[in-house]
Amino acid sequence: MSRILDYVDSQLARGRGFFTKTVAMAETGQSPQAFQAAMHRLSKKGSVVTPHRGFYVIVRPEDRALGAPDPARWIAPLMKHLGLDYRISLLRAAAFHGSSHQAAMVFQVILPHQLPKIEIGRQKIEFHFQSPDAFTKSNRPEWLVPLKTEAGFANVAGVELTLLDICRYFHCVGGINAAAQVVHDLGDKVHIRILVKAASAYENSTVRRLGYLLEQLGHVRQAASLLPIAAKAKSFKLLDPSVRPIVPELTALVERNADWKLLVNLPVEIDH
Repeated sequence: MSRILDYVDSQLARGRGFFTKTVAMAETGQSPQAFQAAMHRLSKKGSVVTPHRGFYVIVRPEDRALGAPDPARWIAPLMKHLGLDYRISLLRAAAFHGSSHQAAMVFQVILPHQLPKIEIGRQKIEFHFQSPDAFTKSNRPEWLVPLKTEAGFANVAGVELTLLDICRYFHCVGGINAAAQVVHDLGDKVHIRILVKAASAYENSTVRRLGYLLEQLGHVRQAASLLPIAAKAKSFKLLDPSVRPIVPELTALVERNADWKLLVNLPVEIDH
C-alpha cells in the first residue's frame, strides 16, 4: 500500500491528478492483485475514483465535496487513454466563451463514438455522438480552442462549432430558447469564414436553425452568411420538432419562414 501511496503523491507532485493501471503497475512493480486491493482501499476512502476501467482520478480533499475534480482537469488524458478524439462543447463551451446565462450543470463532450455517461458524485459527463465523417470534418484543430489544465490542454469547441453544436443538440441544452440564449450571447464573436466552412459538416436543418436564431437575435451579418446553405433545403422543418400543437387546428397558425425553410412553432424568448 505504501508504494501506491507514494506513487499517488508523486503524480500530484508532477501536476498529474490521474494515472492508468498499466503505468502505475509498471512503476510500482505491484502484482495485479496487490494493485487492485490498494485501489479498493483508496476508493473506499474517497481518495481515487474510476471514471473508466483502468483509468484513475486522484481526489484531493478540496474536491471531495463534489466527488471528483472538475472533468476539465482529466477529460484529455481520459480520451487519450481510450484512444478517442473529442471536443468539449455545448453549455460548458458556451460558458468558456462568455455565455454566462446558462449554468453548465453537466459537462458535455462531442465524440465520433458512443460512450455511456459518467456520474461520479455531483460531477456528470454526457457524451454526444456525431457521425465519424461529420466529426472529422468539423473537429479541425484550428476550429478548436485549447483550455489550459494541470494535465496539459483540453480541446474546447470554438465559438462557431459551439453554436452549431448547440443548434444540433438543442434538446440536450434545455430546448430552443436555451440555445437562443447562447446564440444571443456569442453571435457577435462568430468568425464568418469559419462558420460557413464548419457548417458544411452539419445537417442542413441545424444550419437553418442557427441562421434563423442569429437573424432573430440581431446578428444579421452572421446569419446572412448561412442563407446560401439554407437555400439548398428541399422541404420545411419545424424549428422545434418536440413542440406539437395541442389541437390540429393550431397547425395553421405556425409561421412559415421562407428564407430559412422553417416552420416557426415556438416564439424565441431570451433573457437580456
